[in-house]
Amino acid sequence: MGRATNASPAAKRGRRRQTIIQLVATVFFNGYLVGFAEGKIYTGPSKAVCVPVLNCYSCPGALGACPIGALQNAIGGVGAGFPFYVLGSIMLFGIVLGRLICGVLCPFGFVQDLLHKIPSPKLRVPARIDRPLRWLKYVVLILLVVLMPAFIGPGSGANAPSFCKYLCPAGTLQAGIPLLATNPELRAVIGWLFDWKMLVLVAILALSVFAPRPFCRYLCPLGALYSVFNKFSAYQMRVDQHACIHCGTCKSVCPMDVYITETPASPECIRCGRCKPTCPTCAISSGLLGGPDGRKGLGGRASLDNRDNPGSLGNGDNSGGREHRLGHAPDSAPSGNAD
Repeated sequence: MGRATNASPAAKRGRRRQTIIQLVATVFFNGYLVGFAEGKIYTGPSKAVCVPVLNCYSCPGALGACPIGALQNAIGGVGAGFPFYVLGSIMLFGIVLGRLICGVLCPFGFVQDLLHKIPSPKLRVPARIDRPLRWLKYVVLILLVVLMPAFIGPGSGANAPSFCKYLCPAGTLQAGIPLLATNPELRAVIGWLFDWKMLVLVAILALSVFAPRPFCRYLCPLGALYSVFNKFSAYQMRVDQHACIHCGTCKSVCPMDVYITETPASPECIRCGRCKPTCPTCAISSGLLGGPDGRKGLGGRASLDNRDNPGSLGNGDNSGGREHRLGHAPDSAPSGNAD
């Protein structure tokens, strides 16, 4: 069944703030506008630098290199050594931010979030299906990003970025479509492989309208890498268990279906911050090195004055404050399953 949709003013402000950051990041990583106009790939010096997000190297506007594409090329390149630089970049991003990168910086995550705003029935994948499917991104990482480039690349005498070639929907959206639109000679040579990748892209974009972040949940190899760092990255989510009333509101708004109060460092949490302004007792906070910023951060803002009246937080009025202080959830709070 669908998710709770009655967002509080604080939650709406938090989502607008997240959207603005995502838009700025997308423009920043793809700021070479001349490339889109001329259908040419930027090849300046910044292209040697890995950006922290899944952002196709061949996108006409891309100013940096995609870490997943760079990793495949380093693994599958003829005579290539150990990919110290690429892995070091990924580790640095992961150690500092973890999957916050997925939640607020990734352009393809931004596209999925925008599509999910389209009015439609919102679906939640049953746990018995959802949980096994989440392992697929690790299979994609090991098989398409590591093993196939390692064995196919050197043997064929050429690089073999298998994930980019056979699956990556971000590459199709950011590079394939814009380049084909501006280069007639490319349109003349497209074949079944591009048709397959268009099918993958359309399927993921269509799913995004009904279910949040399907690519991030099930297929993204970069998300799989960053998930390893979530437990010990400098940026962390924190839950005050003494303040938490276990009402389930946080899970009902989470695009990754994480119960943050039970697993604040869940590898599936993308640190988007949507749970923070919806918490009726301000029990959820986040920040670098675990510093609390539950009152001011990406997810929203709650006044210190309202700490004395938790019922006014997250629902825009003062009803329910006494119940929260006594440790009981208001009758209007959604259940943990939101089904």
